[in-house]
Amino acid sequence: MKNPYQILEKPVLSEKSLGLGERETEKQYIFKVHIMANKKEIKRAVEEAFGVHVKNVNTMRIKGKPKRVRAQPGRRSNWKKACVTLREGDTINLI
Repeated sequence: MKNPYQILEKPVLSEKSLGLGERETEKQYIFKVHIMANKKEIKRAVEEAFGVHVKNVNTMRIKGKPKRVRAQPGRRSNWKKACVTLREGDTINLI
């Protein structure tokens, strides 16, 4: 995976994740990333896409929830979440 925009699918814009980005001590941002991306690829993609310095990357796999579609059982797909911590002084404007 070479292109950073293939690794970073979209930012997670919830109240909790936006609150993490507004902290003064540590800036943390949450992204939905490609399921096969590793921490080194995610770090490089964020640094290239936004021009910031990444301090730490934490990842987790989220299992898809069971749902019903037209009264038939179905399932949402699994996805991967990355929590990216930036160095002091760096910010990303997501909104």
